[in-house]
Amino acid sequence: MKINLNFKIMKTNFFQSIVALQVAGNWKINIAKETADKLIVSVLFFNDNIGDDACKKVPPILLKGSAQELDEGFFQAIEQPVKQTAQLFANMEQYGNEKEQAKINSQMKKDNASKVDKEKTDKQKKYEESTKKADELEAEGKFKDAWMKVPQAELYPEHAEAIRKRKSELSRQFAPDLFHEPKTDPPC
Repeated sequence: MKINLNFKIMKTNFFQSIVALQVAGNWKINIAKETADKLIVSVLFFNDNIGDDACKKVPPILLKGSAQELDEGFFQAIEQPVKQTAQLFANMEQYGNEKEQAKINSQMKKDNASKVDKEKTDKQKKYEESTKKADELEAEGKFKDAWMKVPQAELYPEHAEAIRKRKSELSRQFAPDLFHEPKTDPPC
């Protein structure tokens, strides 16, 4: 079954004009009759892809006029506000993306700082354990063993001077033959 509607064919460039604005977003256009020859047109330009609720507070553009006035000035009247709104949405989206990236980076920094703190704490614990063990061995008179338990200065540069001093003090307690064979005079 074929339906034949006798419509007067009217050519318009309305949609081409919308595309010519080159803005990303959605449109809601409402037309209401105010009086017999006056119309009220509400144009709401929006973008549902923006996560910021502020974009939902952008008011519609309201135009009032006769059909002829609206035909002649519609796109001139909405062009600037729609482009400004599109730019606002783009800024909101960019801000949201950068905010999310900053949050991710901040968490990464916290994680890295936490990891560094943990490594420092672990390293400090090892230093303190080694130093304590060296103290115990020194108290027992086991100076060589104590000297061996004193941490290496290269591993703990912040304590290097104290480590060198401690090793020097312990090495003075060694028997004279720790590093050198005692010198003996050849028999006569």
